[in-house]
Amino acid sequence: MTDRQLWSYKDIAAHIRVQPDTVRSYRKHGLLPPPDHVEGGKPFWYADTVRAWAASRPRSQTRREE
Repeated sequence: MTDRQLWSYKDIAAHIRVQPDTVRSYRKHGLLPPPDHVEGGKPFWYADTVRAWAASRPRSQTRREE
């Protein structure tokens, strides 16, 4: 089943337990996948996109996501 819920910087930050500014920095440095949707100039990602990205991050191997 596909999760088509759109997540903002704040949602992504909560999921990976960092501050929203950290997620913005990840995007600025090309570490975050391209947004799935842009609305009013604000980027959004599907929850599944974020989960796949978070699982592939190097730190995800040593850190347990709950």
